[in-house]
Amino acid sequence: MITYLEAIREALFEEMEADERVFLLGEDIGVYGGAFKVTAGLQERFGAERVIDTPISESAIVGVAIGAALSGFRPVAEMQFIDFIACAFNMITNYAAKAHYCWGASIPIVVRGAYGGGVHAGPFHSQSLESFFLNTAGLKIVAPATVADAKGLMKAAIRDPNPVLYLEHKYLYRRLKEDLPEQEVAVPIGKAAVRREGKHLSIITYSAMVHVALEAAEKLMESGIEAEVLDLRSLVPLDEDAVLQTAKKTGKVLVLHEASKFGGFGGELSAIIAEKAFEYLDAPIMRVAALDTPIPFAATLEEAYLPDAAKVLVAARNLAEY
Repeated sequence: MITYLEAIREALFEEMEADERVFLLGEDIGVYGGAFKVTAGLQERFGAERVIDTPISESAIVGVAIGAALSGFRPVAEMQFIDFIACAFNMITNYAAKAHYCWGASIPIVVRGAYGGGVHAGPFHSQSLESFFLNTAGLKIVAPATVADAKGLMKAAIRDPNPVLYLEHKYLYRRLKEDLPEQEVAVPIGKAAVRREGKHLSIITYSAMVHVALEAAEKLMESGIEAEVLDLRSLVPLDEDAVLQTAKKTGKVLVLHEASKFGGFGGELSAIIAEKAFEYLDAPIMRVAALDTPIPFAATLEEAYLPDAAKVLVAARNLAEY
């Protein structure tokens, strides 16, 4: 069995073995092996020219990755914590994402990093920033929730001809373990997965919240409520067909995400469902998300801030009874 973290490392290792154009760059990823040890051992295997320790400059890291991609390489740039991606926002949104549209250039870079809360790391090391990038055409965004997807989506991201933002949830790094088949299992970008079948209501979510949804769904069964859990896996491109299919199937939808509710991805999902499946709905679309504040450092406050199974249960029961 391997962990979520080890699955990411395996994907990086295998893609670097298979394609000499793939290289890694980021802060402390070489000698130290990364803040979370995701890249441990890779510099020893591939050398300092392919696993590059960089200065503390996220803008420079992404800028170099873009330049290398334009020169024929396939860089994987690490943001030590995804919060620091704000420093590279201009490079990602105003250059990498627009190059293909503006002049047909391929920018095959992956920008990956640890994101999300649950480990009491405070407001500068725990954010869920996907909504910052959802409105930028030209970017793909993936957020794996399982060990298999962590590996499969990383491989797909590296092979993609355009920029991919790969969000790896640090709460899952060492908490998930799974046996993976020896043969490669492709995980296409843009394809959701039903993690649990149900008929009374749908919970649509992604990343670590998939496990919160599954926990809540188990408890809902005690009341005879069968909840379907849809793991989006990919936020952009979105598997709209899967979203609409589950909404039409159950007629009641709860959207769950870890980011703050206001301006979060849940609003976009709700709008899509309201526009394209309204006649199938038997209740208003509900959202469960984090509070609209910075994420607290104190453990008890962070727990109050984040969505959990208990909060999902309350919302789901209200939805089921509507």
